[in-house]
Amino acid sequence: MSRTHRIGITGTGGLGMHLGRGIDETDGAEVAAVCDVSDENRAGAGEAFDVPDAHRYEDHETMLEDADLDGVAIATPHTLHYDQTVAALERGIDTLCEKPLCTDVDHATELVARAEAGETVLMVGYQRHLDPAFTTARDAIEARVGEPTYITAEITQDWISGQDGAWRSNPDLSGGGQLYDTGSHLLDVVLWTTGLTPAAVDAQMHFHDEAERVDTHAALNVTFENGAVASISVSGDTHRTQEHLHVWGERGSLYVDSEDWSPAELAFVDEDDDYYRPHLDRWNGGSKAEVFVDLVANGGTPPATARDALAVTAVTEAAYESARTGETVELDLEGALERASAHERELHTQH
Repeated sequence: MSRTHRIGITGTGGLGMHLGRGIDETDGAEVAAVCDVSDENRAGAGEAFDVPDAHRYEDHETMLEDADLDGVAIATPHTLHYDQTVAALERGIDTLCEKPLCTDVDHATELVARAEAGETVLMVGYQRHLDPAFTTARDAIEARVGEPTYITAEITQDWISGQDGAWRSNPDLSGGGQLYDTGSHLLDVVLWTTGLTPAAVDAQMHFHDEAERVDTHAALNVTFENGAVASISVSGDTHRTQEHLHVWGERGSLYVDSEDWSPAELAFVDEDDDYYRPHLDRWNGGSKAEVFVDLVANGGTPPATARDALAVTAVTEAAYESARTGETVELDLEGALERASAHERELHTQH
C-alpha cells in the first residue's frame, strides 16, 4: 500500500487555501498541519482540512519541528519567504514556495545553492511553467522563432483598489508593489520562455505612496546578453485584466495572449506571415499542488526552480533601483550563479 505524504501549509489566506484544497484533493497526500499568525485563518484552514488542534500552529518553525512533514507549501507575504524556506530546507523538508521566492538577490543566490546542494526539492509557484500555451511556446521557440531579438510583454489589472490595508500594499511585507506581485509572473515568462539572460534594466514607475516603494505602474526596458531587447509593462490600476507575451526572432514570431484570467492562447507567425495556432492539451500539465505532491513522492526537477526565481528577483530589484535613481542598472547573473556554486560547495563540505 502506498503511503500518504504529509504536507503542511504556512500562510492560510486565499492562496494558501487554494493550494491546500489542491493538495487535499490529490491522491497520496493530505494536509497534515497548518500555520498562520491569524487565529481566524488558522482555525478556518484546520476545519476545512480536518487538521487536529494539535497540528494548527502559529509559528512556522514549530510546525516544521513538531508535525513530521514530508513537504510544506509556503504562501505567506513575500519578505517572509526566505527565512521560512531556509528553515524547511535545513530540515530536509520538500518545499513549494509561492512567488516571488524572495525579494533580495543575495538571498535568492543562497537559495539556489541550498536547492542544488542536496536532494530536498524547492519548487517555486510560477504556474505558467505548467500552462500549455507557455510550455509549448518555450519548447518550439528555437524551431519556429529562432533566436529572439525583440520582446513585448504586458499585464494589466485592477490591483491597487483592493490593496488598501492589505499586506500587499505594505512594502515591508510585499517587497514593493504590483511588479513584485502579478508582475513577477510576467517577468518570469519573459525570461523562462525565451531562455535569454538579462544584462541591463532601465525602468520608470508610478508609485502609490510618498516613500516610492509601492508601484502601481512599471515600464521596463530590458537588454539581454545576446543583444535582444524587451519592452515590459505592468499596471495595477486599470479597469481591464489582460496579459500578452510577443516574441520576434530571425525566423518568425510567437504570441501568447489572455484576457480576464482566461486560458492563454498561443499562435506562431513565420517569416512569410503564415499563421499557425497549435493544439494545446490543457488537461496534461497538472496543478501546482499535484506536481508538488509528485515531487515529494518521487523527487525530480521542479517546473520552476530557484534559478528561475533568481533571475526574476535580479530584474525586479534592478527595476526598482533604476526607477528611483533614473539610471540604467546592469546585471551580473553569471556572477550570482558563480557565488551560488561556491556556496553549494561549502554546504557539501559542511555535510
